[in-house]
Amino acid sequence: MAEFDHIVVIAPDLAAGLDHVEAAIGVRLPKGGSHPLMGTHNHLVRLGEAAFLEVIAVDPDAPAPARPRWFTLDHRPDRPRLAHWVVRTTDMAGLHPALPTSSGPALRVTRGDLHWLLTVPEDGSLPEGGTFPSLIEWGNSPLPPRAMPGAGLELRRLVLSHPDPAHLQGLLSGVIDDPRVEVAAGQAPALAALIQTPEGPKWLE
Repeated sequence: MAEFDHIVVIAPDLAAGLDHVEAAIGVRLPKGGSHPLMGTHNHLVRLGEAAFLEVIAVDPDAPAPARPRWFTLDHRPDRPRLAHWVVRTTDMAGLHPALPTSSGPALRVTRGDLHWLLTVPEDGSLPEGGTFPSLIEWGNSPLPPRAMPGAGLELRRLVLSHPDPAHLQGLLSGVIDDPRVEVAAGQAPALAALIQTPEGPKWLE
């Protein structure tokens, strides 16, 4: 089974994404870096001991990638939103066959001296509208999320809304068992995270 790694806010640009997160939870995320494979860049902050929150957008200074960008970022969102989540494994080869084919292959990705494997659909789409997670296997030790900057934040709940919640729950059952993750009925796929902050719990959508 995998464990929770991070949540992903996509944005038309980093400034808009950072403003969105700050308005929701009162924290300005520190700078992360760039992803040459995808032509994107990010900011991030740790959630708890070994997880994090990421804001990601197209890097206007990077050349266009040779493949579709991840997280649907070839089609820039009209507004920032919590769009996806990622779970962590130490055995990508063993767990990857249990994922739906819509998860795509596991790609090798780098950011500076960090490197990892991540499942990315060939067309850059979000599996189940973002409610089914991507799978990551970090290649660095110690675990990179543990070294990320923190701001006293902790994930309390991650609510995954889906038009067919039983279908989504079935897909998740063989991948992750985390009491913080809830599946709910919704007209369209959507994510909402309840984050404990120094000023109390706050929702990020």
